[in-house]
Amino acid sequence: MQKTSAEYNIAVTVHSQFLANHMEDDLERYAFSYTVTLHNKGTVAAQLISRHWIITDGHGETKEIHGSGVVGQTPHLLPGTCFEYTSGTILDTPLGTMQGSYQMVATDGTYFEAIIAPFSLIMPAVVH
Repeated sequence: MQKTSAEYNIAVTVHSQFLANHMEDDLERYAFSYTVTLHNKGTVAAQLISRHWIITDGHGETKEIHGSGVVGQTPHLLPGTCFEYTSGTILDTPLGTMQGSYQMVATDGTYFEAIIAPFSLIMPAVVH
């Protein structure tokens, strides 16, 4: 059963960055990193067990990614604690968006989702 009460409250913040040194000019592919911070604002400890990402490029093409944990880990967050990690993605366009959710399980066995609000992936404008 999914719950959303204050007991089960994982806040997610994301900061993205264009990686100019990883851009593949000949393939027209654009690399981005994103740093995610999960903060357990609830009153119950919880573990991240899986992720679901929806990545949309500038042409509206969407791909979904499902997987266990994040960056090879399934972090356990006590109330008031944070976990931060950095990962990345490659797009065929210089801009896009990502959003999704983390599937969590609390120490009392309750499953719930931590929502990842949409965020932008944007290559800065080049001025000549």
